[in-house]
This record gives sequence, C-alpha cells and structure tokens, in this order.
Amino acid sequence: MFSRLQKKMKKLILLFCLILAPASVYTEDVKTKLNLSPSNNSHKRFKREWIWNQMHIMEEINSPLPHHVGKITSSSRNKNAIYVLEGEYANTIFKVREDTGDVYAFERLDREKKSEYELTALFIDRTTNKSLEPPSRFIIKVYDVNDNVPVFVQKVFNGSVPEMSPVGTSVTKVTAVDADDPTLAGHATVIYQVIQGERYFTVDQSGVISTATADLDRESQSTYEIVVKAKDSPGLHGGDSSTATVIITLSDINDNFPRFKQQSFHFKVPENVRVGSDVGRLKVEDIDEPQNRNTKYNFVRGDYRDTFEIIPNAFTNEGIIKPKKPLDYETIKEYKFDIEATDPTVNMRFFKPGEQKSIATVTIEVVDVDEPPIFSKPSYVYEVKENYLTKNPLGTVLAVDPDAAKRKIRYTLRRSSPSGDYVKVSNSGAIFISKHLDREASAWHNLTVAAQEIMADNRLSDIESHTQVFIQVLDENDNAPEFAYPYEPKVCENAAPGKVIIRISATDKDEMLPGVNFKYSLTTEDSNFTLVDNHDNTANVTVKYGQFNRELVKIHYLPVIISDHGTPELSSTNTLAISVCKCDEKGEFTFCEEAAKQVGVSIQALVAIFICILTILVITLLIILRKRHKKELTVLRKSVAEIHEQLVTYDEEGGGEMDTTSYDVSVLNSVRKNGMNLEPGPCLYAQVRKPTGKGNSGTGEMEIMIEVKKDEADNDGDLLPYDTLHIYGYEGAESIAESLSSLESGSSDSDIDYDFLNDWGPRFKMLAELYGLEPNEDFVY
Repeated sequence: MFSRLQKKMKKLILLFCLILAPASVYTEDVKTKLNLSPSNNSHKRFKREWIWNQMHIMEEINSPLPHHVGKITSSSRNKNAIYVLEGEYANTIFKVREDTGDVYAFERLDREKKSEYELTALFIDRTTNKSLEPPSRFIIKVYDVNDNVPVFVQKVFNGSVPEMSPVGTSVTKVTAVDADDPTLAGHATVIYQVIQGERYFTVDQSGVISTATADLDRESQSTYEIVVKAKDSPGLHGGDSSTATVIITLSDINDNFPRFKQQSFHFKVPENVRVGSDVGRLKVEDIDEPQNRNTKYNFVRGDYRDTFEIIPNAFTNEGIIKPKKPLDYETIKEYKFDIEATDPTVNMRFFKPGEQKSIATVTIEVVDVDEPPIFSKPSYVYEVKENYLTKNPLGTVLAVDPDAAKRKIRYTLRRSSPSGDYVKVSNSGAIFISKHLDREASAWHNLTVAAQEIMADNRLSDIESHTQVFIQVLDENDNAPEFAYPYEPKVCENAAPGKVIIRISATDKDEMLPGVNFKYSLTTEDSNFTLVDNHDNTANVTVKYGQFNRELVKIHYLPVIISDHGTPELSSTNTLAISVCKCDEKGEFTFCEEAAKQVGVSIQALVAIFICILTILVITLLIILRKRHKKELTVLRKSVAEIHEQLVTYDEEGGGEMDTTSYDVSVLNSVRKNGMNLEPGPCLYAQVRKPTGKGNSGTGEMEIMIEVKKDEADNDGDLLPYDTLHIYGYEGAESIAESLSSLESGSSDSDIDYDFLNDWGPRFKMLAELYGLEPNEDFVY
C-alpha cells in the first residue's frame, strides 16, 4: 500500500518537472512511465537511459566566461564512454565535458537576438565511436533581463482634432516598443508621459493622446507641437526612456460670424442696367475656413426688397447686389438701405455673449442715360383680308421717349417676313398695305419696326428699340377646288355597269373650315361613266353601260366639275384620263394604254430655257459667219496668188517629189517666147521679163517692172475689180548685195549647174525641171 502511494508521488513530481520543461527533452523512459509512448502495450516497462537537469541560462551575465548551463547524465556506468554535443551552435557557443556531461556557454547570450538553442546529446564509446544510447534533442532557454529601452516606432506622429473639442477628446495614439520579454512582469512595460505641451494635451498608458482643455481655438493657434516620453519600468539600466514629437492640427469648425470690412458702401449704376446684372459687391470677413463660410445677407432697413436682391458668392463670400426690375432715373434717383451679414450655420454653442451683429449701409446712385424709346406694347397684332388694298392705315405703333427731354420718335421698318414690299411703315408709325396679300402664299406677315429719337439737330439717335408687328391675312374664297391627287384610273373593256372605277376627292387652297362640302358633277351625261357623290367630300366614278372597245377608244377623257359652297361659289373642271385595259378572267389588268401626262413647267423655267436656246442660236450663227468669212478670204487669196504663181491648197499629204499629179508643171512652159501675152489655159499667169544686164541706164528696173504690171492689170478684164500691186523680193541691178531672191537662181549669171539634180533620182525630178531651164527661158511668175 505504501509502495503504491510512493510510486504515485514520484510520478506526480516527475510530471510537474516535465510540464516546466519542453517536450523535446522527454526521454523515451519517462514517456513510457507516463504512458506518453505511442506503444499500444501500456504495461511494458523500459529502462531509463538519459538523466539531466532542465537547461536554462540568464542573458548578459557579467561573470567571467565560460558560464555553466547544466549537466547531461546517463545511467550507464561505462567508463569508456564520453559525452558529445551536436547541433548548429555545438562546440562554438556551447561545449560539454566529455567525462562529466557539464554543458558550458563560452559567449554572453542576448535573448533579444535568440531566445532558444536546440542541441543533440550523444553518449558514445570512446574506442569504437559508437553510440551507447539513442541521441536525444534538448533546448536551452535564455532567460530575459530588463536591459532594453522602449523605442518609438516613428520619431514624429501627426494628429488632428476639431477646435473647441471637450476635455478628453481623443487626438491620436503613439506607440513605443520594448524588446524585452513581455511575459515577464515589468520587463516590457512602457510608461508614457507628455513632457512638453502638457497644458493642452495628456497621454494615457496605452499611448492615446487626448485634449486637456476645452478652449483650443484654431483662429488663435492652429498647430501644436508636443513631446511625449516613453519610459521603461526600473530594471537593469534604471528605467531609461526615449522621446517622440507629436504635431497636432486643429481642424476648423463654423464658430465665427462674418463681419463687414467697412461700415458703408456706395455704388453708381446707370439706369439702363440689365435686370440680374451686377450692381455692386459687399465684402465681408469670416475667419473660418472657406468650407465653413455660409454668409447670408438680409435687408434690415429700407423698403427696397422688391427692387434689389443680394446673392452670396460661394467662392469669395461676397454679397452681389442685383436689380430685380428695371431702374428709372426719372422715378427714383437714389436707393439707400441697411444690410446685415450673418451665418445661420454657426454653432450657437460657441456664440460669445455680447457680440454685435455686423450691419452696413448701402447707397446706390442711379445715373441718367439716354434711353431708347419705349413702345406702348411689346408686340402688335393686326388682321386684314387677303386681296384687300386701301389707302387707310392698317394700324399704328407707338413709342415714347422715357427721358425728360421727351424727343419726337421716327419709325423704320427693319425686317419683314416674307420679304417683299407688301407692308410699309411711315415715319409716324402708321402701317400700310402696299400690295395685295395672298393668304395661300403666306398667312402671316411678321415685321420688325425700329423707333429712334430725333435729336435737336434733326439727327437720329444711335440707339433704337424694336417691336414686333404680326399681321394675319384672313381668308377669302378666291380659289376653286381641284383634284387632291393626279389620278390615273383604269377600266377593263368588259367592265359591267355599276363597276366602281375610282374614288376621287378634292382639295381647296383656301382655308378649309369644318363643314366644308364639295359638289361633284359631270359636264355631260353623254358618256359611259357616271358620278356618285358619297357626301363625305368624295365621289365614285362608276361604269354606266359597260362594254368598252379598246380598238375604237383606248383612253376616255371625263371632265368633272368640282364646286365649293363658298361666297362666292367657285368651281373648276378637272379631267380624268381613264385608260381602257385588257383584263384576265379575274378582272386584273394585263395591258393598258398609258395616258399622256401633263407636265407643268414654271414661267421661270421657260424663260431660262428660252435664254439658253437663244444663246445657242447666236453662237451657231457667229460660227457660221466666221467660217464663211474664212472661206471667202481663202478664195480671194487663191485668186490673187494665181496672178504670179500657182498655189494648190489641199488637205492631203502628198507623196513627195514624185507626186506630180496635183498640178500640171508644163503650164509654166506655156509662155510665148516673143511677147508678154499669155496663151489660153486653165489658169492665168502674169509674166514679167527679168532684166538681163546690170549696167542698164535710164529708167530703173523696178520702175519698169511696176509699170508693166500696172498695164497688165488695167488691160486685163478677168482680174478683180480693184488694182492689185505685188511687191517682189527682187533687189535690182544697182544693189551692192545683188538679189537674194530665188527668182534669180535660174539666170545665166549663176555659176551653179543644176543638171546634177537629174542624177538624184525621181524625188528631185521637179526641181531639175524648174532649175534646168535655158537662160533665154528665165521668167518671173
């Protein structure tokens, strides 16, 4: 009984020790005795092998190295065995005595760098170097000492709190960190304290900074800079500390009323200022930030609320004075009133008793200007019947000078729609109808009439006012009804009597009021069609007898009379062109003769077409006359040219020197040897004998040649009825340069023999005949 109790007590003591030690130091023997082994055989017992105390060491030990950590022990009594440590820090920081198992630390340890070291213990035979027991891992814990100063996570903190906040309002939070072990009491405890600015702010032990007073005014001081100290609880270094700066900004609230910058304001404004435009600006001062400014302006004295309004500007906080109605210098020359500036959104909790309201006096002086005339009405409306023309005015527009001068007014028509001289406006404003108005062309005539003042020098003022005049043209029954559409009716040639061919309707250009009825009738009953009135302004055209014959008449023209019931009653005759068609058994059209369609052309189009045709005719006539004139000149030139040479004009390209069929060269040789008369032939040639010598005396050669030529022209009745004088390029015998003309190239004085041209072939045959003549045969032609 006692032995069982003793065993239970040992087991409880061992369990308590193991609770304090990590699980990695449990030996297999201990796990077995405590039933911690995963083996299913809970009654099996194992021999305990490893025995040592729990390992731990204090950090930063000031005693000389090495420092004893603990001792590992084995139950084995083998004297040839030794203890060995393995691991990352074995045999460097930690070493073990081989014989005793004492573990030593050869460096001072810092828990903040590393708090635990994991090693492996071995018990091996010195001779064989084999393990006598299984390796066992264990952990050496480093115990903390209070050797670190609290450090703020940042040097400068920022915070914000609304101004005038109650005491204890949270602003921001500061944080300092102590690297010591927080699980040990007092090692990582941080104490905060405000050492600069403690009058305005406090800090609790969690680092939360709060307001210490309720009168923090942003307008007096908007930023506070305080210093907070973080202190460690007393320890190894006697409670050292660190500091941090906290910048606190007061955010604005709307706690101030606006105040006028001056006690009175004076503005001058012309009387013709537009309604809603700026007259003046009231400046106020509000020391709150812009988002907390909401100034309102109120009239407190002066009965002019209906004349002016004050609109606050959200950006500048100014009060903009604007007129609500037109100002008149002749009526009121000056306005004076008092304005109060206030802010309805100010928190009345911060209202300071005795603070006076801000009130300013506003004076607005109206300046007289030359205003344009003012019409008695903004617009005028008149009615007139169409086609109505009279010398009496249709109506009159009236404008007056609003100024004290009361000048006379002259009226002018500035614009009219539709354009045209249908309406005129006199200088006195009377409106006259100058042309017949057609309602069907335009039912309304819109006029813009200007009014100008007549100055003292009879000059018109530069400013003017305008009014609109609307003239409605009333309808008269002056248009006869007509077909509403261009109908193209068709009928089968075998249509039965009573067959409805088409339903027709009419329209009237005149105003068609409700209840207007049209009457349809035929000009004659002698037709194969009849007309049935449907009493709804339409009528049916039906077959009367039937049996049409396309061979005789392909298109029937049916005149229809359409009349209205107006005053006076008007009617028109409209013709239906009814085509007779071939139809199939179902009555569907298979072949129809198309009726001739009438195409309407306007007068302007006809005039344009006539002008185009006339232009084309004139251009054609000019071309014909030009060609005829050219032809006459060509004939005349040919006739004159044949006097001295034969010129053949043709439009075909010749065959070169071999082409001798165009004209007869032999005619050149038909001249008599002994005289100036010509033989009869198809052409007339005038032959002039060329002088043969250079030293002839007496009359000049050119004079002789001209005289001979004149005689021939006077005595020849076949020439033109006017004298023709030809000037030749013959230089004469007296010329130093002699003649440059080719007319002399065939004379006996030439040193060139042209017989070689005969050897050049048929292409030069003509030249050989021309230049190969005898000297006594030389002539000018």
